[in-house]
Amino acid sequence: MRIVIAEDAVLLREGLRMLLTSRGQEVVAAVGDGDALRAAVAEHRPDIAVVDVRMPPAHTDEGLRAAIQLRRDHPEVGVLVFSQYIETRYAAQLLAGGAQGVGYLLKERVADVKDFLAALDRIAAGQTVLDPEVVTQIMGASRRTQALGTLTPREREVLALMAEGRSNSAIAEALFLSYGSVEKHVTQIFTKLGLSPSDNDHRRVLAVLHYLQA
Repeated sequence: MRIVIAEDAVLLREGLRMLLTSRGQEVVAAVGDGDALRAAVAEHRPDIAVVDVRMPPAHTDEGLRAAIQLRRDHPEVGVLVFSQYIETRYAAQLLAGGAQGVGYLLKERVADVKDFLAALDRIAAGQTVLDPEVVTQIMGASRRTQALGTLTPREREVLALMAEGRSNSAIAEALFLSYGSVEKHVTQIFTKLGLSPSDNDHRRVLAVLHYLQA
């Protein structure tokens, strides 16, 4: 199997190279950023690319966005996202275009080298390999997005101002509404997002988290 590794941590990158080479795989390139990954895949046309999520320059989601582009430009190349982070937005995009030959595993949850190598084989064969925690978080993000879609435009405006830390009085002033109207909108937001009254949870904070995460 011909493999490209994209990992910005030098020790982990070289460790993966040595591990895969010792198990009879051919690592045709090992790079440290998204641009180098795209260039390596275009040059070597590997069977699979192993990609970290966070890489230079900003160390946010560059690797995952590069993986999405690889799936679009080189659909014949399998992609394994191998990271300690779950980025639900781009993970959903990676899977949306057809999940054949795609995987997303969390570094800390791979306990056996044989399992990792088996995952590579399955992805190269066109199968899908996903950590259950990745599936759970993607589904949760999808439900949050669907719930937000039930909000009216005015309710979304109110929630956006809540996310800025505005009080109900400040929201009323910003939107030229009465205080009572804002209270009603906030109550509707809680209801539509499934946030029941609780002594343990702050519904306003949870509503804002739904907004930001989706």
